[in-house]
Amino acid sequence: MRMVSRIRPQLLIVTAFWAYVAVSNVLYANLTQASLTQLHLTNFFAPWQARLLQHLILYPLLLAAVWGSQRIGWQPLRRVPLQLLIGVVFAVSATPAIWIGQLLIDDPSEHHHHHMSMSGMNTNAAGFGGMPDTLPVWLASATTFLLTYGFALALISGFDFYRRLRDSQIRSAALERALTAAHLASLRMQLSPHSLFNLLHTISGQIEWDPAAARTMIVQLGDLLRRLLNAGEKEYSRLADEMQFARLYLQLQQRRFADRLSVEVPPAAELPAAWVPSLILQPLIENAIVHGLAGHQGPVSVRVTAGMGRGTLVLRVINTMAAGRVPRENGIGLRNVRDRLAIQFGERAVFTAGPEGERQWVAEILLPLLNDVLEGSATVPAESA
Repeated sequence: MRMVSRIRPQLLIVTAFWAYVAVSNVLYANLTQASLTQLHLTNFFAPWQARLLQHLILYPLLLAAVWGSQRIGWQPLRRVPLQLLIGVVFAVSATPAIWIGQLLIDDPSEHHHHHMSMSGMNTNAAGFGGMPDTLPVWLASATTFLLTYGFALALISGFDFYRRLRDSQIRSAALERALTAAHLASLRMQLSPHSLFNLLHTISGQIEWDPAAARTMIVQLGDLLRRLLNAGEKEYSRLADEMQFARLYLQLQQRRFADRLSVEVPPAAELPAAWVPSLILQPLIENAIVHGLAGHQGPVSVRVTAGMGRGTLVLRVINTMAAGRVPRENGIGLRNVRDRLAIQFGERAVFTAGPEGERQWVAEILLPLLNDVLEGSATVPAESA
């Protein structure tokens, strides 16, 4: 079935081209013959019926020649002479074809009179009204049809090249989409193993002196990992779900650093009804905790906010840090967010991260407001994306 679908366009192209050649050949011969008749030169061209039969006879030969040429190919170069041989065989068949056409339409009783009335002028550029008397006439006809065959082969080769290029572009686009999806999936799942290890270590420490708190943390960690796996399967999540994931993660970290860490996450009722890339806040929150706690033993505050205006959603993660500390602005988490936004939104999303004053670090995301995604959808509608 696939082979038929590949052959059919080529067959249509060859057929349409050959029909054009036949019609133009007949029209040219008739118009030229009309002009020559005024000069008392009759029967200079073969009748249009004979010329039409000539092209009908040559049609299957043309299909066979083109098919053979496509099968043989042009590489290596030693195949070029064979390609030329195919073209020459087709071209020299034009003369016998018009003889056959002439014989089929001629009345045998009038054939001798018709041949004598031409007074030796029985040739034309593409065929013959009778039997040719000279080799140059045969060569002229063969040359004309060799050029015609070359045009037909060029059309088919050009179409085949276009189809291969189109298929290559389709495959390339599919691979690019698959690569992008894989890249996004890997970026979404970049929850630091080190952070998970530290959380488990904190839980193990709680088991001996506060089993109830340890059990609560285990439940919270299980819920966090379940949400992580679910979010990792989708490109977009509700902002409320994203904030709930951030809240769970921060609560676990707060239990670990109870004497130093305070967190603030807006309740679900205060959040815009919007969708955001899954786990887009997690690297920023993890970055805020790691770099906020580093370099000093004082208290640290991590605050997450969300707002909207003029079709733009604004997400911010703000954390305090040690005075005079200059956090890295190109860490893994920040690159993660920047890469994801570039892949999913291009220039329509803006991400900035840097110090604000001496004791505060602000990471801010501005992205298109996506509030028209259907329930349960994992992708953004075309008009939004």
